[in-house]
Amino acid sequence: MQLPVEFIKQIEQLLPDESAAMLQAIGDKSPSVSVRVNVQRHASVPAGSQRVPWCDAGFYCDERPQFTFDPLWHSGMYYVQDASSMFIHHVIRSLVKEPVRYLDLCAAPGGKTTAALQALPQGSLVVANEIVVSRARVLADNVSRWGNPFSAVTCCAPRDLGRLSHTFDVIAADVPCSGEGMFRKDDEAVSQWSPALVEQCAERQRGIVADVWNALRPGGLFIYSTCTFNAEENEHMIEHIIEEYGAEPVAVDVDPGWPVHAAVGSTLPCYRFLPHLTRGEGLFMAVLRKPADEHLRAAKPKKGNAPKRTDAPRTIKQWLENEKEYQVTIAEGTVTAVPREHAPLIDMLAASCNLMQAGVTMGTVKGKNCVPAHSLAQSSALAAGAFPVVELDYAGAISYLRGEAITVDAPRGYVIVTFNGAHLGWVNNLGNRANNMYPKPQRILSTHTPEAAPKVIE
Repeated sequence: MQLPVEFIKQIEQLLPDESAAMLQAIGDKSPSVSVRVNVQRHASVPAGSQRVPWCDAGFYCDERPQFTFDPLWHSGMYYVQDASSMFIHHVIRSLVKEPVRYLDLCAAPGGKTTAALQALPQGSLVVANEIVVSRARVLADNVSRWGNPFSAVTCCAPRDLGRLSHTFDVIAADVPCSGEGMFRKDDEAVSQWSPALVEQCAERQRGIVADVWNALRPGGLFIYSTCTFNAEENEHMIEHIIEEYGAEPVAVDVDPGWPVHAAVGSTLPCYRFLPHLTRGEGLFMAVLRKPADEHLRAAKPKKGNAPKRTDAPRTIKQWLENEKEYQVTIAEGTVTAVPREHAPLIDMLAASCNLMQAGVTMGTVKGKNCVPAHSLAQSSALAAGAFPVVELDYAGAISYLRGEAITVDAPRGYVIVTFNGAHLGWVNNLGNRANNMYPKPQRILSTHTPEAAPKVIE
């Protein structure tokens, strides 16, 4: 890998005693592969695996399996995430002890969002936002696949969320950055890098913080992170937030044995993950607390046209494990169940932002029937025994995930198909055949079929 000369000089100035080892590590094109299991789906780390030190649900893979051909990945039993990024799990577990309203501001593709859903106290709501529509769709798919209904996905600018004055208890901003920490994984990040890009990113980051700061309640936590190395986008940005908004730096307990680097050129509690020390890619993270006495700005949510909702019939509500926990309504033919305690906030998001999904989409009303949605099959809110279930072998699961026709031995009607007990999705069993209802955008396109599923989790 040919690193930019200016970047090499930057690292030599940033870490003079460690620059040689760090530059050598960046030049090593062998990034690690790690996975975080969905413990809420009762998945577990395989015995004998090397765990990620700061995330009890994370572990390293000895090699990179073909995740596309693992039905358990499609079912949301685990998420492929860089080990460094899993530090958010430790930060949340260390600092958040009660249910909160949590905003993941720059959330796509969803790694830190699903980590938050896993780490936060039960009853918390996670709002995941992405400004780019195509990336927001990927985010929505990954959040649905994870299966936690205490979530919502929006697609809007930070300033739109900033109008929701003092709404969120925690805001996590994994801000767009110059991407130096991704050099080993992304050749394009290397080719696009320049000192000018660093400055452009820093200016954009200051704007993002300014736009969203009003949405954080007084006393709330702001988790700032990047996947880059330079101080301008990292320590200098934390200093800017402290000076501009009176924020208080918050320390996170870190095991002395963990390969986590302290702040560079600063005494602030910041946490760096560097490739010559950590089995993972580059990451910077710091936590700030908003002043408890900050006055509310005179900002109000935009007034939008939220769709008119009507109460769903009891026959559909009974598809839920605990129907009293949810507000189940129909709007424009779509049945949605949202956590009842968070319904007012979700209504506010629907009126002021582009709300892509919230809670769990249960289905679509067609005549007197309701066609169940794919997200319902993968949601933890689905009641056990609400629908017939058919287990597929590996070949059958791959055929299903390709969208091919399969046959099932089950009653007529909507049936959930599974692999190793994990829900893959729906078929509509007509008797002599079953219509495959797996979403087209998520289907496996490759015609290659391995002989057996990758051994990622048991």
